[in-house]
Amino acid sequence: MTALPTRRDEAWRYADLEAVARLWPLPAPERILVPAGESFARAIVQDKGGIHQIDLVLEAGAEAAIHVLNCSGDYGRIELNVTLHEGADFTLGAAQIGGDAQTLEIITTVTHAEPKATSRQMVRSVLAGQATGTYLGKVAVAHGAQQTDSEQSVKAMLLDRTATANAKPELEIFADDVKCAHGCAIGELDPMALFYLQSRGLTPADAQTLLLQAFIAEVFEGAMDQEALQARALAQLGALA
Repeated sequence: MTALPTRRDEAWRYADLEAVARLWPLPAPERILVPAGESFARAIVQDKGGIHQIDLVLEAGAEAAIHVLNCSGDYGRIELNVTLHEGADFTLGAAQIGGDAQTLEIITTVTHAEPKATSRQMVRSVLAGQATGTYLGKVAVAHGAQQTDSEQSVKAMLLDRTATANAKPELEIFADDVKCAHGCAIGELDPMALFYLQSRGLTPADAQTLLLQAFIAEVFEGAMDQEALQARALAQLGALA
């Protein structure tokens, strides 16, 4: 049996280890292979907590898009381990919405194993109460994986000073002809924007929900269940107001 992780394990540094212990041992990760030239899409709603692990391999020229809403349960963790072969394309759009004392995590490792692959990761977190939201995302570009194009965009919105956001976008590059970028921002709602919306007749709760909806809306663009994901996210945001 694999030993329980500790704080020394980087991927579990911010996890709720008591919740992890209750779920241990974990089943084998779900394994998905997208054949050369084919496409794959999935929407994941983590609404009961737990740990969901996926190993995803894209063969040459394959495409995959995964959209995630991580929003319920005391502890919800989603792990993606993605391997891209030549010319493959991977997109992740994810939102984490938590309140009370929830701990929500998205952990990704995207390996560009061969040339000319592309990856885009966009993660947005909205956190209230004493919730903790974490994104740890590593992009690894292998030797010879030239003309890699990769981007990570990570933003978190804290509705209470007692909430916590952790973010670590990471690049590990062993090729010299690449285009890789990452950006991270953690902040609070703009009080002037809230005031403007309230001056136009919206209640404080509705003004907050509208701004938060705009904050996360783009992560679900192009999802196979876009409308359902947006509706569920809006309901979760409304519960935080």
